[in-house]
Amino acid sequence: MTDNINSRQRRGLGKGLGSLIVSADAESGVNIDFTEIPIDKVTPNPNQPRIDFSAERLAELQESIKKDGLLQPIIVRPEGSGYQIVAGERRWQACKKLGYKTIAAKIVVVNDIEAQEISLVENLQRDNLNAIEEARGYQRLIDISGKKQVEIALSVSKNQATISNALRLLSLPDEIQELMFDGKLSAGHGRAILSIPDEDGRIRLANKIVDENLSVRETETLARLYGVNGLERAKRAASPRSYKIVARKLRQKLETSVKVTTVRGKNKIEIEFKDEDDLQRIFDLIENSQLETNSSIEFEAPIS
Repeated sequence: MTDNINSRQRRGLGKGLGSLIVSADAESGVNIDFTEIPIDKVTPNPNQPRIDFSAERLAELQESIKKDGLLQPIIVRPEGSGYQIVAGERRWQACKKLGYKTIAAKIVVVNDIEAQEISLVENLQRDNLNAIEEARGYQRLIDISGKKQVEIALSVSKNQATISNALRLLSLPDEIQELMFDGKLSAGHGRAILSIPDEDGRIRLANKIVDENLSVRETETLARLYGVNGLERAKRAASPRSYKIVARKLRQKLETSVKVTTVRGKNKIEIEFKDEDDLQRIFDLIENSQLETNSSIEFEAPIS
């Protein structure tokens, strides 16, 4: 059985991930084969590049494992009296939901940098990260390893231009990164928005893309208009600073994304919620608010 799993492992892993694991084993002097470990002794990696686990895709994986078994063991490293996941958190989550008591795992001894590289490569090869998750993963690798972009590119089997373009997305305003993270904007939209020099213009264009469901090509055309002659800036005045202050205060109070915008001449407050339970939570917060009737918002106060 172990030989069959090993064979699948060698075929399933890409060159980048496989070489990282082999290198880690060689450097540590440890080469532990696949084994079954208690699933409750396994904890997730807080630096996991993927933080947005699709419930639908997780359910599909769960059904696949239920039908065919776990074809690809997870990769873990020793931590305390248990193990920390290096790669394979989705498989671990699916197995837990199925009630598995143990899970097939390869135990490797790696440092934080090596674990981050393995986790990032594994996610890139198996289940595409969204553009912001990918960019943040690259940035974490740079931060913890001190490596240059060209070295990171070699580690994850990508060209340097791919790494550079991904990292540029992190210079977008937080509001736009949130839209990209939620799948409302693509990496192509993000790169087009980057051609606009000022932050307000970038945010206005991002909101327009979402409101009007613009394609990347349409966004690129609009971005040139924004950047060259300010046509859109003249047609659509920037939101007052007070709108941003109110949105920030509401985000803090309601613990969710809130936007105060003007769309087609109408002012709107948009409050984001995940599901019915989250909507009820937000409603309860608003209904039970103890704000005094004479309270007001100090619009001139700086945004913290």
